[in-house]
Amino acid sequence: MFKIEKTDGLARAGVLSTLHGNILTPVFMPVGTKGTVKAMTHRMLEELGAQIILGNTYHLYLRPGTDLIERFGGLHKFINWNKPILTDSGGFQVFSLSKKNSSNVKITDDGVYFKDHLQGDRHLFSPERVIEIQEIFGSDIMMPIDECISLPASYEYTKEALYRTIRWLERSKKAKKRNDQMLFGIVQGGEYKDLRKLSARLTVEFDMDGYSIGGLSVGESKDIMYSMTAYVVEELPFEKPHYLMGVGKPEDILEAISLGIDMFDCVIPTRNARTGLLYTSKGELVLRHERYKEDPKPPDEECECYTCKNFSRAYLRHLFMMEEISSYILNTIHNLHFFLNLTRKAREAILQGRFLDFKNEMLEKFNIKNHSTNISKI
Repeated sequence: MFKIEKTDGLARAGVLSTLHGNILTPVFMPVGTKGTVKAMTHRMLEELGAQIILGNTYHLYLRPGTDLIERFGGLHKFINWNKPILTDSGGFQVFSLSKKNSSNVKITDDGVYFKDHLQGDRHLFSPERVIEIQEIFGSDIMMPIDECISLPASYEYTKEALYRTIRWLERSKKAKKRNDQMLFGIVQGGEYKDLRKLSARLTVEFDMDGYSIGGLSVGESKDIMYSMTAYVVEELPFEKPHYLMGVGKPEDILEAISLGIDMFDCVIPTRNARTGLLYTSKGELVLRHERYKEDPKPPDEECECYTCKNFSRAYLRHLFMMEEISSYILNTIHNLHFFLNLTRKAREAILQGRFLDFKNEMLEKFNIKNHSTNISKI
């Protein structure tokens, strides 16, 4: 169940109720692809205020395997995480294999045949099988398999993939047996306005528990990403949660919230933490830069995370340059805190009726252009 508490323009503050607890939105969801958020323990995530984490069906299906997770009583018990979990279908990972070697993947109406990246064994991810796996996992929110396309793509191919995704969604919903798990629909359509609207309308006909926007943040311009998001949201039921998959950077999250998006996930904060890139209230900070070698200041003087309260840029740079494991940990603590805190503050601003001011203040601090004024031109 999703309850919208307050709106401020198109921005919404809500509560999404799941079997494993309530999720306050807008929300950023750390990515725990293989049952763990990299460089984090669950205790760290709880201290940071993470409300929900993601798992990946493709990776968990291959290792440790569905049978083992089932013997443990589901994914929550296997990883000992008592809060909500969203599992994506693994479709993006499967289709990514085809970019590296097209012979690895064969797309049919039955589903997707693929060779796994570990043993090279042959598998089929049908809509029914993907739902079956996720029901064994017991995730609070499940994603159906969809056909992920790379941009740019032709109009004809984009339309073909759109209709295949819709046919798979129909089969996914019919395959769902458990009533204690949510199943979201995924809107595709590439960068074509009419196809995005068509996909949204067809997906909404299935009356899903929530609606996701897929196929964005894959290399297109930000104006295209925001405009496609805006077009889709116009077609989605107001009373259902809206999830922008794989997005994104802080400015992307703020812009998308202003368009009516409630949920976000992205590997950016954790992956970039491991490359020494930190997100701060003044923009990005790259630790390898020589200027931080003797810098006594914390990464972000406005931040209250453990890393910023205890360590200097100079020390963090030293750890990073020495490739110390603690570098990954401390950097990830900071980046996740920044992203989680950003959506928390956005929620507070919506409840106070000042989200637009908050968004503009943050974008100005980041020294980033406000894209909202350009959306109608795309």
